[in-house]
Amino acid sequence: MHLSSLLLCCALSLGALVKCAAGSEWCYNGCEYTPSHWADIPGVFCGENRQSPIDIVTANVQTDPQLLNFNFLNFSSQHVFKSIKNNGHTVKCILEDNEVEVSGGGLDGTYSIIQFHFHWGITELHPGSEHMIDGHRYPMEMHIVSLKKGLSEQNATDDSEGIAVLGFFINATDDGDMSGPWNEFISSLPQKDKEVDINATISIDDLIGNVNLTKFYRYKGSLTTPSCNETVVWTVFQEPINIHKQLVQMFPIMAGFINVYRPTQPLNGRDVFASPGTPLPPSHSWCYEDEPCEYKPSHWHLLPHSECGGKSQSPINIETRETVSDEHLDAFTYTKFDDKHAIMHITNTGHSVKCVLKEDTVEVSGGGLGYVYSTLQFHFHWGSENSDGSEHKVDSKRYPMEMHIVNKRKDLTLEKALETPNGLAVLGFLIEAKDAHNSNSERETHPTSDIDPWKKLTSYISAIRNISSEVHVTDGISIDDLLGSVNRVEYYRYNGSLTTPSCNEAVVWTVFKESVKVDENLMMMFPTLAGYHNVYRPTQSLHNRIIYTTTSASSAPVPTILLLLACLCAFSYNLHL
Repeated sequence: MHLSSLLLCCALSLGALVKCAAGSEWCYNGCEYTPSHWADIPGVFCGENRQSPIDIVTANVQTDPQLLNFNFLNFSSQHVFKSIKNNGHTVKCILEDNEVEVSGGGLDGTYSIIQFHFHWGITELHPGSEHMIDGHRYPMEMHIVSLKKGLSEQNATDDSEGIAVLGFFINATDDGDMSGPWNEFISSLPQKDKEVDINATISIDDLIGNVNLTKFYRYKGSLTTPSCNETVVWTVFQEPINIHKQLVQMFPIMAGFINVYRPTQPLNGRDVFASPGTPLPPSHSWCYEDEPCEYKPSHWHLLPHSECGGKSQSPINIETRETVSDEHLDAFTYTKFDDKHAIMHITNTGHSVKCVLKEDTVEVSGGGLGYVYSTLQFHFHWGSENSDGSEHKVDSKRYPMEMHIVNKRKDLTLEKALETPNGLAVLGFLIEAKDAHNSNSERETHPTSDIDPWKKLTSYISAIRNISSEVHVTDGISIDDLLGSVNRVEYYRYNGSLTTPSCNEAVVWTVFKESVKVDENLMMMFPTLAGYHNVYRPTQSLHNRIIYTTTSASSAPVPTILLLLACLCAFSYNLHL
């Protein structure tokens, strides 16, 4: 048996004996709080919705033209490595304070690099990178950790972009330099629970080698160890660092433990972007009818994993004469719809303007839903200057715009909700100009929505003209402000789908009868500033589905007549006494 194999077997034995201290001490294996139980540790964020690492599915990645080249300061310096520490979870190289920096690359500011560390498995046959690419896991991964300049470590973990991590895959090769920088670095690795000064003359550039630093993926996530703070802007470089496989095997041998990586976490609807220089597989991008692409609405059903050809698709034309009254459609309960700081940011998705809400803040229940739903976001569909663009129609009438408030069942993950017939509940509000005629051809004298909150909202659109751009909301705007005095008691209900690919048939739809009235000039800012128009899906076949409606007091004249007849009869009876 080769010496390295013998040493590796010893490392396996040592790894099996790793134990954690009592209380909330965490580990990768051999204690109470392994990765599947990290969320149970008091005071951590490991069960939240923006966790890392993830599997980067390149077919779903979008190119972001803003992800330009990085600026690296002192990456080539051979005098910034301070010490190497083995903490029992990883080996970490600590850098001199305020010496190494990174900026550019789409980062919001300059970040000071404080350390880099590693994750690994057992051998190249049992790889241990944390991130995956299209289901592929590399043998190792190196994380270069930096704090936004000017922030303390504590403040950085409280800031949604306080930490930037550069992730490099490490690939094990059959050839390579056995006496170069990596050999020198690995020779300095200390034993478990030890820290040693490093005297080697190595730079970060020496370790990165010839990796193309213009090719990378970007997403927002978390630290990958407890307490898993969701404060990380992640950069994962596409090209791996190639080092000899015997050097890769030395990490578990020298450190004394194995399989120090967290499994990939659910994406939970997050977007993953790529720099312009990153090659992506052939796109399966979809578009609306007026846009140039292969997959227009009539071809959405051909998209991979699409449900767009199903029998319960949305939107639909609501024929009011065909609706069925349902007494179970009672009033909704709206929690924090009046919260003026619930809107976190507004983004241009390329298909809509989407307002993303703070997690676990806004909720909706009642209304015959049967569950409590967490409000995730709301977005808009519109036409053009000369055409209407609501998705739903009422008696074949299309409105100028439509607002969708998207809610997820609180007891389900987003992935599970998308697979469950009532996993999502969407509240649809039709929007028209505030001086539009109502159904009785009478002029509206009381607009349902005040102009001020819509002015505030639309003022942000000019800041997100670029697709995939995002702006934080600082004005106080609540959902109640936008909806105004619109009647939220009378509505239609049916079971349907998402109205964009992959059209999951997981939606309980509520379409409110009264439209929200908005200033026409503000409505036109959506197509004008976002840069596209007619972003709505044509109505879909009902396929024998039933559309239910609330029981309106105005639709019950018979009891009134009976009461009047009863009074007349009583009066007549008294006359005959």
